[in-house]
Amino acid sequence: RKNWLFAGSDKGGERIGNILTIIETAKLHGHNPEIYLTDVLTRIQDHPKDRLQELLPWLWTPAKDRCEAA
Repeated sequence: RKNWLFAGSDKGGERIGNILTIIETAKLHGHNPEIYLTDVLTRIQDHPKDRLQELLPWLWTPAKDRCEAA
């Protein structure tokens, strides 16, 4: 409970929970969360809407791996 003391509001607590879920899911799939989030937040702006599932932690491939595969 004390971890949520500074969430600010119920909505803030929900947002923190969502972010932590993304981070832990990335870790679960063997990704460095900082690298994952940096890449996804950079790519999402120009990423096609019909291919957003590629950015999910269980389907995501780092930028360097995509370049090597091309």
